[in-house]
Parts: sequence; C-alpha cells; structure tokens
Amino acid sequence: MYRIDVDQQHTIIELVLDGLIRPEEMTRFVEELRAATLALAGRDIYIKADMRTFRPSAPPVAEMLRDVQQFGIQNGVKRVAEMVESPLSALQLNRVARESGTDKILRRFSDDQAAKRWLIYGEEEALSA
Repeated sequence: MYRIDVDQQHTIIELVLDGLIRPEEMTRFVEELRAATLALAGRDIYIKADMRTFRPSAPPVAEMLRDVQQFGIQNGVKRVAEMVESPLSALQLNRVARESGTDKILRRFSDDQAAKRWLIYGEEEALSA
C-alpha cells in the first residue's frame, strides 16, 4: 500500500510506502509520484518519505524506486527526509539512494516533525528550532 499527499504551500511531497510493494503497485506509485513532482515544477521540491513499515522489495521494485528518485532530482527535488525503522529496509534504501544520487540530499529521521522542519527550513534553522 502507498499514499502520496502534496503540501502546496511548502512544496513537500509526503509519501508513505507500507509493507511489501508488488511491481504493479509500484508502477502506479511511480506514475503518481512523477505527476506530483511535475505539478510542482519550477519550484524547489522536498520529499518526506515515511518508509517505517516498508519491507525490502524485489529487484524490479528497487529499480523503479531508483529511477523515480533520479527523476525527482532532475525535476527540482532538493531535500529528502526519510523515516525508516527496519535495518534490512535501510540497507536496500541506502543502496537505491547511492545509485540514484539521492544520498547527497537525504537525511534520516525518527520524528515526523523534525523531518518536516528540516525540509522547510534547512539545516541551520532545523537545528535551532
């Protein structure tokens, strides 16, 4: 299961990937995420990815995730805040982020509010908040 919400005011795409994602479901997710990204074109875009219940996926799913991350970077994504609990999921997500180049703009958080503060205000303001 997945969910995508867009905060137009702060140009944040909030997404949730929950459980084991099948390739056909990932295809729909990628299409919706691309559309949400293009809808914010021309502005700095931020991603808040809740992957706390995401389970490691088959290679085709990981490849689609890598491709959509690259698409995001090419279309204005500047920061990605990710929440992950499973060490196994974190390993897979780390590899995908390295391959897509997202690792350079990614931070992991355990707290929703801290993640959102960092996305909106950046490093300095998030630390002082």
